[in-house]
Amino acid sequence: MSDVLQNTQTQFAPDSLDARKDQLNALAAEYEGKDPREILKAAHELVPNLALACSFGAEDMVLLDMWMQVNPQGIVFYIDTDVLFPETYALRDEAVARYGIPNLVRISSKLTLEAQAEQYGEALWARDPNQCCNLRKVEPLQRALTAYDGWITGIRRDQAPTRANARVFEWDQKFNLVKVNPLAAWSWDNVWDYIRDNHVPYNPLHDQGYPSIGCLHCTRPVKPGEDPRAGRWSGFEKTECGLHK
Repeated sequence: MSDVLQNTQTQFAPDSLDARKDQLNALAAEYEGKDPREILKAAHELVPNLALACSFGAEDMVLLDMWMQVNPQGIVFYIDTDVLFPETYALRDEAVARYGIPNLVRISSKLTLEAQAEQYGEALWARDPNQCCNLRKVEPLQRALTAYDGWITGIRRDQAPTRANARVFEWDQKFNLVKVNPLAAWSWDNVWDYIRDNHVPYNPLHDQGYPSIGCLHCTRPVKPGEDPRAGRWSGFEKTECGLHK
């Protein structure tokens, strides 16, 4: 165990937020460049109530495989917007069959699609994707994260400029808890090397030009030469759903 962890008898319970951030900065420096499984093990030992956010994308399937090795009883949650691809729901079921995932938590909007249409109009995602994401992703996540001390995400620095400064351990100022990004330093090739080497199940849409897979109505295949996230909210000046800002 790291010196930082050994000296943290009360885990992340210092009196001040500044002290908490200092702990995380020290951990981020210590674990930069380490194997993601080492980062997950340290996070599991340090953060008392930690959950993996799983979208069933390539990065999150890698983390799910690792998380179930580090902590077979670990909490895993996913945000079900009710408009995910059929392939995503099928992969969820395949992942449960493969890993068991005894603590799988489904998170969803307070609004059904019908209630959302009544209140905001039909096909909100086609007119105001920010509002749609807020209703179907951000608010449900914000509500769910109040139950945890920390969350694990699959973000990588080279995914987008908005993620370029992600650290392996950091304080999530938006949701006020510890954020762990074990794959922050990994490349897309690193992700797929792990999937192939460890026979990790993945969404078949990745083989059809979808590097990033979100909701059915807001995701398209990426053309050769396009940015990997160009297929998300195409036609809008939007590259993030709001979970990682």
